[in-house]
Amino acid sequence: MTYHDPHGPAGSSGGAGQILSEMREFAGFAAGTQRYIRRSLDVGLARRDAFRLWARDGVEAASIRTQTILYQDLAVLRRMLPEGPGPSGLEPFVGKLVRLSAFDLGQDHLESFSAYRFLYERLAGAAVRPWLPAAFCAAAALPQIEPARRKALLQSISEAAATAPGWSTRPPRFFPEFVEMEAA
Repeated sequence: MTYHDPHGPAGSSGGAGQILSEMREFAGFAAGTQRYIRRSLDVGLARRDAFRLWARDGVEAASIRTQTILYQDLAVLRRMLPEGPGPSGLEPFVGKLVRLSAFDLGQDHLESFSAYRFLYERLAGAAVRPWLPAAFCAAAALPQIEPARRKALLQSISEAAATAPGWSTRPPRFFPEFVEMEAA
């Protein structure tokens, strides 16, 4: 048995079915969560000028600036992914992943493990999936996360996700982007 893959069984409905499943999952997130995921993907994947698109005020510009600096570790993180369950390379990898996760959870826009997983499997790739429950729990349990939010975050991870014996290696296909709203 493997962790529930939100994209369905490996041989099912192909790429179009996977994209639709991912779009449905994304649509289920709150508007603020969707916005933060799109912004984070723009910063983390260097898709667009995140300051121009996403900074509505000085506080948000400062947050994007910090995020841009922290997300420079993503390239290193992708290269240092541990091969197998042994301790080799574990500390630097998990340390970086928890540090990035703590920043993102501390922004108060990722409301659940599923939103966090959705973002990080796009930022770091499908191979990071087995490490996400541990990093999420570690970051969510840090003292800088307000206690009520800490509780809600930790309760959002299912037992199946926390104890999965295996993970899908299928890369995500849907990467939500900024959408210009037409003038009303």
